[in-house]
Amino acid sequence: MAGRWEFPGGKVDAGESEAQAVVRELKEELGIAVVASHPFMSATHAYEDGHEVELSMWIVDDFHGEPEALDGQEELKWVRPAELLVEDIVEADLPFVDALQSL
Repeated sequence: MAGRWEFPGGKVDAGESEAQAVVRELKEELGIAVVASHPFMSATHAYEDGHEVELSMWIVDDFHGEPEALDGQEELKWVRPAELLVEDIVEADLPFVDALQSL
């Protein structure tokens, strides 16, 4: 899905909690240290090939550092929830975009 927008994150490693995965993934992808976060929602997405993934979104309440593109991203930017609908968001993230509209 190169060139399309998606939320940062990735797989939960074996023996790792979702909270630990959030901290690790954001450090690897954005170079930030998560100080406080909480789960927001989960959703299942089925790809056209029949492969399904379970996705969880966490809200990061506090972090240290300045986000930077460390994982091959072409661009990073802050977007308000209401503005997400005009971005080329990957389909798997659309339920999260919808839910964020109510915050």
